[in-house]
This record gives sequence, C-alpha cells and structure tokens, in this order.
Amino acid sequence: MPKIDGLVTFLYYDDLAKAVRFYTEIMGLKVIIDQGWAKILKLSSNSNIGLVDGKKGSLKPTKSKPVMITILVPDVDMWYNHLKKLGVETMNEPHDEQGMNLRQFMFKDPEGYVIEIQHFY
Repeated sequence: MPKIDGLVTFLYYDDLAKAVRFYTEIMGLKVIIDQGWAKILKLSSNSNIGLVDGKKGSLKPTKSKPVMITILVPDVDMWYNHLKKLGVETMNEPHDEQGMNLRQFMFKDPEGYVIEIQHFY
C-alpha cells in the first residue's frame, strides 16, 4: 500500500487577508508555506489547513459552506475561554456528547466555515 504523509484541507475565501489574520492571530497557527494567493498553515505534525484566494484558486468561495473543520485538542474548555477572551462568537458552549465519548463546541471563521473544537475521551 502506498504511504500517506498527511493532509491539507483547502478553504476558499473572498478576503484572504482577513482569513489569514484570523487563523494566525486568533487560532495561533503558523504559515508554513506562503504561495502568495494560497497559504498553508500547520495544525499538527501531519495535518494542515490551506487558505486560498477565491479569485485565483481551483474552486470559488460560496455563501454555503458545506465543510466543517474539526480540530482535536487536549482541553476544549481552555480553547473556549481563549476564543471568548478574543471576542470570537461561538455557536454553542463546550458540552459532552453522550454516547459519542467527546466534548466539543463550534464557531464560525470570518467567512462562515464552521470550526469544531473537540476532544475524545
């Protein structure tokens, strides 16, 4: 079987600069590849998120955002408090999903992509 080294999920934006500021300043991610109209930010050792200028990328931004990014973290409540302190509006508060063995909350990025912060237990 061929080897897989990691994953990049690309999201497309009307305002790339605003998205980059959100993911670097609010989420604390680092740009590891800067191609000008596309930026790759590191989430963990083998997962990344790509932010793309919708005027130049392969796909175009739409009002509907049928993608949810789930970020696995060790402490959901710490992330919630961090984001609330920075003024990020959340869709819900941290809560346990009984039967799924996880704790989570969700919010939207500047152009409406849903981000879920989650911890399995």
